Amino acid sequence: MSNFNWASKKTLDDIATLYGSNITLNKSASTYFEDAYIVLVGLDPEAMQIAIKPLKKEEAINSYIPEDQWHNITVKSSYSRVCNKAFMNEVSEMMNLSFENNLSHKFKAFWSKKEDALIIDLKNREE
Repeated sequence: MSNFNWASKKTLDDIATLYGSNITLNKSASTYFEDAYIVLVGLDPEAMQIAIKPLKKEEAINSYIPEDQWHNITVKSSYSRVCNKAFMNEVSEMMNLSFENNLSHKFKAFWSKKEDALIIDLKNREE
């Protein structure tokens, strides 16, 4: 009998890829947004983190959150995406990241039960 460790297709880590106009989440990170109607996107400059918080339709409609803070999320079978070029410009300036020539940057993410949001850790770059 051989000693093979068989590879899984499932990515274990939640990974966010930042582009000049959007945040793309891998399949693992996308699972938190399968039932999302919209999302909220926030930036914590001190902690160097981005939060993406899913809201169901009832939560969004019954909340006091202004509609200009609502962001659409596109959830596909292998990824999800939140687009906001102005927000990505803010992240670029804060982190001194270049998005020229379609350059992207990958960071690890994790689910925060406290925030009920996916937290992208801008201190934890994925190589």
